[in-house]
Amino acid sequence: MALRAPTLTRPTPTRRVIRPIGLLTALGALAVCALLSVTVGTKPIPVADVWASLTAYDGSYDHDVIRSLRVPRTVIGVFVGAALGLAGALMQALTRNPLAEPGILGVNSGAAAAVVIAVIAFGAGGAAYVWPAFVGAALAAVAVYALGSRGRASATPVRLALAGTALTVVLQGLIHGAFVLNEFVFDRIRFWQVGSLTGRDIDVLWQVAPFLVTGVVLTLCLGPSLNAVALGDDLAATLGANIPLIRAATAVAVILLCGAATAAAGPIWFVGLVVPHAARVITGPDQRWLLPYAAVLGAVLLTAADILGRVVLPSSELEVGIVTAFVGAPLFIALVRSRRMAQL
Repeated sequence: MALRAPTLTRPTPTRRVIRPIGLLTALGALAVCALLSVTVGTKPIPVADVWASLTAYDGSYDHDVIRSLRVPRTVIGVFVGAALGLAGALMQALTRNPLAEPGILGVNSGAAAAVVIAVIAFGAGGAAYVWPAFVGAALAAVAVYALGSRGRASATPVRLALAGTALTVVLQGLIHGAFVLNEFVFDRIRFWQVGSLTGRDIDVLWQVAPFLVTGVVLTLCLGPSLNAVALGDDLAATLGANIPLIRAATAVAVILLCGAATAAAGPIWFVGLVVPHAARVITGPDQRWLLPYAAVLGAVLLTAADILGRVVLPSSELEVGIVTAFVGAPLFIALVRSRRMAQL
């Protein structure tokens, strides 16, 4: 049984007040996480030194660490988290599938597999990850939908999740096989494949920034149209919505966001699953509010996970992709078991 389309009703006075206050609070939380991200690490650095490194750089070790490592890592984490949060919200809105998420539906693995193939075939690295990631994300999305809706069966949430899981297993097998057989590939992308912000410099952000910005702007413009789609295709069409155009634009936005995020930080799971559900508690089904919330909360979650990964082990770091998996996996199980979900 497919998930019912939400009915958009006029928000209550309480919700009208809570939405802007909640968004401002989330932005404040993001600012706190960003500050902690540049101060917390193997060597804690005082806030005064962080400020001095940005305003009066003196070439010292601490200033160099902040400017060349921690600030780029933090900025990339913010943008990647926002992209994944938006991509998850878009996928859930378009498919009416509460399990839709770039990792679960195989989009991240498709991008990662394409990058591995590019490394093997062409020795790709750095900026060259971007286009293979886009192509892989697009092909994986098409393949999952085709598998989930094969024959007369409709693409129900659980069928899509199962198709995405199956494709992910196949692609991960391909990736791990390449690691075993090709030492060059293993050395080149072993940390990237886990999902990591470690060692990312600001050039990575500039390389993917045009795609991220285009994807974010397109996504925020789609809010009213996705509200119409949520009412059902027939009713949306009577309201003047161009359903094929909305779907195509949403697919382009998802590919831009997922491809850029994966190229920058590797495949990171569950951010796109957790964030829209958290945002929906505050905003309700209105995509005009849900999408900005998803962007901010996605950035908060990823930066917070990165900070946690730095402090959870005494003398080492836990990659951010591992931390988000620990956070997201229990929620995924809870969603599958929920009575409001479609059943096999």
